[in-house]
Amino acid sequence: MSAPVFVVEPALLAGAGPGTRVSVEGDEARHALRVRRLAPGEPVDLVDGLGRRARAVVAPHDDSHDDSHDDLRHERHRLQVEVLSVVDEPSPTPRVVVVQAIPKGDRAELAVELMTEVGVDVVVPWAAARCVAVWRGEKERRGPERWRAAAREAGKQSRRARFPEVRDLARASDVVGLVGAADVALVLHESAADGIDAVELPDGGDIVLVVGPEGGLTEDEVHALTAAGARAVRLGPTVLRSSTAGCVAAAVILARTGRWAIAAPTIDA
Repeated sequence: MSAPVFVVEPALLAGAGPGTRVSVEGDEARHALRVRRLAPGEPVDLVDGLGRRARAVVAPHDDSHDDSHDDLRHERHRLQVEVLSVVDEPSPTPRVVVVQAIPKGDRAELAVELMTEVGVDVVVPWAAARCVAVWRGEKERRGPERWRAAAREAGKQSRRARFPEVRDLARASDVVGLVGAADVALVLHESAADGIDAVELPDGGDIVLVVGPEGGLTEDEVHALTAAGARAVRLGPTVLRSSTAGCVAAAVILARTGRWAIAAPTIDA
């Protein structure tokens, strides 16, 4: 059975190496001790979301220096682990960037979770013209924060060491710029003549996938994206929801690039 994964701040693993003892506190420690009930000697993985993974075991608590009730109580909420090895997982290539028109309701977080689980590298929330959900004012700040939290939890669940980057809300001009800079840019469209399997993919660089809203892309949006270099493609004979289309399209791309078929190389520290 795979070791459970816990997310820590990058600074905690910055200088870690074999034999280092690391103290994990907060929600992650409480989950390990109260929910998972981990015991000394059990394996755990610590990840920082930026590509660093520490393989470790739960260390026995050394209370020889505790001299107060407060110290002992605090120690019960701290997970002590001993690092066995540290791996820096390189950035995958080619990089998959999904521009996701904002789905309505809780389907937005579902979209981010699914894309994280399949291996998407960058998620860009997009205020497309026909989006039912609208981020204005405080929502424009809180929306990406919710998506980042969803990506963090899904990254942890799927055992990723490198979590997807969730960017701030994009407008039409931002998306056109991403498309123009991409090595390959694809816009999902149910009326496209070509299938996604017909596209030649690069060995590196950025592959940008644009996913429209439930109401579909406007003609102006399609024209602007294709004029910038995007190719309109469809996934198959059925039409998927906006919240699932990005995940399925990314899975097709990732399988074809070999990122699913071949284990990524690692660098031991």
